[in-house]
Amino acid sequence: MEKYDVVIIGAGPAGLTAAIYASRANLEVLIIEAAVNGGKLSKTYEIENYPGIESISGLELAEQLTKHGQKFGAKLISGEVKKIEDKKVVLSDGREFEAGALIIATGTKERTLDLPRADEFTGRGISYCAVCDGFFYRNKEIAIIGGGNSALEEALYLASLAAKVTIIIRRDVFRADASVIDRVKANEKIEIITKHVPNALVIEDDRISGLQIRNVDTDETMVVPCKGIFPYIGADPCTDFVDPAILDDKGYIIANNDMSTAIEGIYAAGDCIRKDLRQVVTACNDGAIAANSIIKYLKEKA
Repeated sequence: MEKYDVVIIGAGPAGLTAAIYASRANLEVLIIEAAVNGGKLSKTYEIENYPGIESISGLELAEQLTKHGQKFGAKLISGEVKKIEDKKVVLSDGREFEAGALIIATGTKERTLDLPRADEFTGRGISYCAVCDGFFYRNKEIAIIGGGNSALEEALYLASLAAKVTIIIRRDVFRADASVIDRVKANEKIEIITKHVPNALVIEDDRISGLQIRNVDTDETMVVPCKGIFPYIGADPCTDFVDPAILDDKGYIIANNDMSTAIEGIYAAGDCIRKDLRQVVTACNDGAIAANSIIKYLKEKA
């Protein structure tokens, strides 16, 4: 069994920032990532609220953070964590790693569209990544579901490719930043439909040709013609392997101000913890605090 001072589960902004701080303190650090390095950054077209960088693509920032996270000797591997036993991390392929302390920084996963046949058409008409799949919908009509920052930012990106983008939101107001809302409203290729929710897929010749939506007040339905559907309807924490003793009722990890949890030696950071604001900059903040707390913790245990 390989042993490390710190094992970090998740290579998003929180995990990679923690790796920078911990490895600069000469700790042996292992980062384990189950999906894509950089987390959701790799799926984000443009970031305009990261301090000191006016505008950068999510993929570029993910690449920079991944490189920086390993600069001081941290080791990055691919693997899915199956369980944690004390401070031993067991992967689904059987590999095991022992740590002096753990940081859980697994982020969140997108909620999927809850409509009949939605699973069948995921990847061929329904996508959860505009940057990944927007290219396939050039000069076509697209529907986006959701009214938060993610939905509106991706709508702006997709509008540069598609013939038309229709945004569908349950409420009559957006939950996004004012600057993003203004840009969306000013874009001639974007139509906004409020107070409606998805009701059914419209399928012709085994392909999506539209989305039936329902008015939340009147229950009347209408069809939005579209070849692609991009849902941005929230996310849930990736904490299936985490001890329920440190989770709240929604599955988020309960972390203290120093990012410690109720289990000694286990810390958490980023979008998977219970907090009000989930942004790249707050994830980096959490990672730095978690690493600094572990540095102190391991010194006290020595």
